[in-house]
Amino acid sequence: MQSEADAGRYYVGLTTDLKRRFDEHNSGKSIHTNKHRPWKLAIYLAFPDREKAERFELYLKSGSGRSFAKKHF
Repeated sequence: MQSEADAGRYYVGLTTDLKRRFDEHNSGKSIHTNKHRPWKLAIYLAFPDREKAERFELYLKSGSGRSFAKKHF
């Protein structure tokens, strides 16, 4: 997600229910994202299994993963 209030701020997360989780972030229920509301969905990816999704999430939260995301997303 990308903050509409601070265009340089992004959030990377994992969920099995995108609509519910997105609504939670925009309604302020997440202490990690409520200061930077509203959020817009910049990109989402679906994976065939949770393990692959978790590994990619960890990668995106690393330094090289952030660079990859800036270049490709």
